[in-house]
Amino acid sequence: MALLTRSLLGAAAALCVAQLAAAQSLPAVSVSGKATEAAPGLAGFSDPPARLPLQTLSLSTDRLADLGVTQLAGITKLDASVSDSYNATGYWSTVKVRGFELDNRFNLRRDGLPISGETALSLANKAAVEVLKGATGMQAGTSAPAGLVNFVVKRPLADDATSLMLGAIQGGTVQASVDHSQRLGAQREFGVRVNLSAAHLSPLLRDSRGNAHTAALATDWRLSPDTLVEAEVEFNHQSQPSQQAFSLTGSRLPDAHQVDPRINLNNQPWSQPVVFDNTHASLRVQHKLSADWQAQATLGLQRLRTDDRLAYGYGCSAADGNYYADRFCPDGTYDLYDFRSEGEHRDTTALDLSARGPVQLAGLRHDLTVGGLASQFKSRFRRQAYNYAGTGNIQGTAITPAAPDLTDENTNRDERSQELYLRDRVALSADTTAWLGLRHTQLHRESVRTDGSRRTDYGQGVTTPWLALSHAIAADWLVYASWGQGAESEVAPNRSRYRNAGQALPTLKSRQTELGLKTGTQRVEGALTVFDIRRPLWRDVGACDVAQSCERRADGQAHHTGIEASADLKWSGGGLTASAMHLRARREGSADASLNGLTPPNVPRNTVKAQLRQDLLPGLQAQAGLTYEGARFATPDNSVRVPGWATLDAGVRYLQTMGQQTWIWRAAVDNLADRRAWREAPWQYEHSYLYPLAPRTVRASVEVRL
Repeated sequence: MALLTRSLLGAAAALCVAQLAAAQSLPAVSVSGKATEAAPGLAGFSDPPARLPLQTLSLSTDRLADLGVTQLAGITKLDASVSDSYNATGYWSTVKVRGFELDNRFNLRRDGLPISGETALSLANKAAVEVLKGATGMQAGTSAPAGLVNFVVKRPLADDATSLMLGAIQGGTVQASVDHSQRLGAQREFGVRVNLSAAHLSPLLRDSRGNAHTAALATDWRLSPDTLVEAEVEFNHQSQPSQQAFSLTGSRLPDAHQVDPRINLNNQPWSQPVVFDNTHASLRVQHKLSADWQAQATLGLQRLRTDDRLAYGYGCSAADGNYYADRFCPDGTYDLYDFRSEGEHRDTTALDLSARGPVQLAGLRHDLTVGGLASQFKSRFRRQAYNYAGTGNIQGTAITPAAPDLTDENTNRDERSQELYLRDRVALSADTTAWLGLRHTQLHRESVRTDGSRRTDYGQGVTTPWLALSHAIAADWLVYASWGQGAESEVAPNRSRYRNAGQALPTLKSRQTELGLKTGTQRVEGALTVFDIRRPLWRDVGACDVAQSCERRADGQAHHTGIEASADLKWSGGGLTASAMHLRARREGSADASLNGLTPPNVPRNTVKAQLRQDLLPGLQAQAGLTYEGARFATPDNSVRVPGWATLDAGVRYLQTMGQQTWIWRAAVDNLADRRAWREAPWQYEHSYLYPLAPRTVRASVEVRL
């Protein structure tokens, strides 16, 4: 399969070249329809993606609907560089980009403003989901390397429009939504957009029934030709029992063909749903300062409320007297805990002020963006339950008593951040452009346990630059090179076993270098990218079993190098979107030589994603999808290898016009061959988990646009 993957990597680039060479002989492609709302690019530059010296991915509402994607985790089927990272049904989504897990506290944006992803984020009122690969230090003060995700909110459209949708998924899930946009006023200067959605959740995964709903209102007011005011608010709710993962059974990887993927080990009589209640709101003012310069101010609020509950399987107290913390027992039993953390509050407030426009310096044109971002995050928790409740088994047949007493402390956190940033695009010549990004961050963080213990308090200053040079080698071809830094900040746990307890650790700066070739025409978009990312790592050095026995410090680095190819080909009546990545991820430079050369858990070496579409009859389009992820390791010591897997999806889309109405009928089967495999093997909380591929699932929907 590795040979196939390498062939596909080469084929993706070769196909892009071949399509360009044959472009003159292709039939003309005619595209019609209403334009979708415009949104500022995540990279912060106004250039189209094909002209930017970095890799971005923008997933529209229509594309997500065709693939049945309703949450962030669903985008893993669309791009080879994006993969799962502890994605359980009923819980919040976490993804990896280029082998690095995105930090849900720092790597997510909503219309460019920072938000917490430690919740179920609704896509019902999102116009697109954007992924920026690399250059995170230019966009965020502190963040995990390799990528950022931005959610673009639906805003009022230029033309009045209404869309109604009704869908069903095998197992009993039923969902419905309304999207209405209208302009008001004598000059149509007022805009209103309403999004409503509701779902009864009943997936094939057993014991996971729930419900979800979203209500969102977005407005705008064109005060004058130079001033636009936009305001929006969103409320969403999800209540659903989450999915407890499987694990290794002793030193053995369970045979995925022998495990029923519909079993949810979170099936105790006392299991309760995880409940997410979220409120998001923003106010944005854009004003033209002159013919060329524009200023913008954006205020964003996020208020999250969570009841987190799970019949939690962790470790194994074996019959032979041994305890295995990182896996289940060899016989498939495990220690079961009653976990409950109710009334969690996570609040984020952010204010961004910026201005952009051109200036002439040293005889060169500079397109500048200057700005500042102030943000504040606060989390408040109560005591939690984390109590031994008995012994579970992977057949899901064990029943234990509840143990809901609030016996464990939680941790409250506060963070304040002030960031100044500069972005510059310098036209060196008609074909050559230099790019600069620079961000300076002053942060202050505090934490304390709910009983007042283990208090930490520290501040740091961080500066992260990004540089790139691009050159147009032909009318539609761009070659570029870029280099940038990212930063992460952490404090040593304030516990007695650490000699540096409560001390701020040195800022760890990741570095990414990237070389790329891009093209973008009406018929072909494509890219071939080589990247190298080095991220310093922390490690506990010492026994860590008694007071003053260890120290948390920087030790070695994660080194990810890879080649990534993507192509979006369009022909008369169809098209192909494909991507592939070959990734070499290793640990290097550790003082413990036994760690060097190891691959991080849950990171596949080879990945291929492809979506094919072809018209069969007028209005009728067939769709097919391929997802392949190569082998990965389930443990940090690379002692357990998880085989790779591939799935096929198939669907049809029928577009029907009746008067002024457009009807879109969709039907699809995911995992067509009902493939059994371990979809991912996340290493979380010093434990190896296993999530199976979802079984073959049929879904259908109808959408009417008025």
